Amino acid sequence: MPSTMIPTFLLYCYVTSITPGPANLCSLAAALRYGRGPALRQWRGIFIGFFIVSMASVLITYLLGTVLNEYVRILAWIGAAYILWLAWHMLRSSLSDTEDKADEPCFRKGLFVQLTNVKIMVYCLTALASFVLPYTDSFWALLAVGLFLPFTGPVANLVWLFAGASMQKLFVNHRKTVDIVMAASLALCAVSLIWPH
Repeated sequence: MPSTMIPTFLLYCYVTSITPGPANLCSLAAALRYGRGPALRQWRGIFIGFFIVSMASVLITYLLGTVLNEYVRILAWIGAAYILWLAWHMLRSSLSDTEDKADEPCFRKGLFVQLTNVKIMVYCLTALASFVLPYTDSFWALLAVGLFLPFTGPVANLVWLFAGASMQKLFVNHRKTVDIVMAASLALCAVSLIWPH
């Protein structure tokens, strides 16, 4: 990628990483409900999941190149359905008065969220296909960008996590309202993936 494209690439990374998505909203909700420690355990899984998706995106982009763009649309619909499922799950757990131990944040849950998070799949594939492939088809250039990407999304995810942890005491008495707002936010994320395409 030419040096003149680096500011645009970094802006793309920032905006895509900091905006609401499944991992950001799940981290916020986990920190609000369980506090910083359990949410950080989940975040470790989010980081590893992001790394795996990023490396898979490097391989897919290197092997398939521009043919891949045709399938990004299908991923958007699958991702929207998954995000709606997350919203429903969050809403359903909010309406239940009992705490489910299986809902507590953990490494495995964070890993699952990221391995099924179409937002980051599209994010990684778009970054590689738009900012690297037009200028070089070098595997090493794709790998360098692919190794950089896991330090964008998960770092922005920490902002959401620490915001949730700092607001935990404020929202402890408003759990149902917060979960409803988080579920509605996830639903908006789902709609934005497929609308107006």
